[in-house]
Amino acid sequence: MASNTLASNELRAYKDLDMNFTIHPIKKDINKVIGENAIINSVKNLLLTNHYERPFQPYLGSNIRKLLFEPLDAIVARTLEVEITNVLTNFEPRAEIIEVKVIPKYEENGFQVTLTFKPINLLTPITITFFLERVR
Repeated sequence: MASNTLASNELRAYKDLDMNFTIHPIKKDINKVIGENAIINSVKNLLLTNHYERPFQPYLGSNIRKLLFEPLDAIVARTLEVEITNVLTNFEPRAEIIEVKVIPKYEENGFQVTLTFKPINLLTPITITFFLERVR
């Protein structure tokens, strides 16, 4: 019986709404984002959401924006790694974190983030690379 449960979990597809709210031309409904793109969008939304930004969910999100106004050094880079790992561990059950690497880029005045995670129902890991900088 346990093998049937495992098999049904492996076949499960992840679906979310398209955050651009584009309309499907035939169905006249909001498009869906399917599979690993749904998880990638969710990860980005979690990382860019501040605490107390969502009603009735004050602890959902991270303090990444706050940390971007700290000095650009290895200590803040390590703090960002821990913050990203904690947020995704607590609020994204579909992704298993493999590695978070944050490198300070002094010339660009920001941090280069490389995030590697494995979706629960897929075998291949996904790597996302993005740049964090403060915006005023």
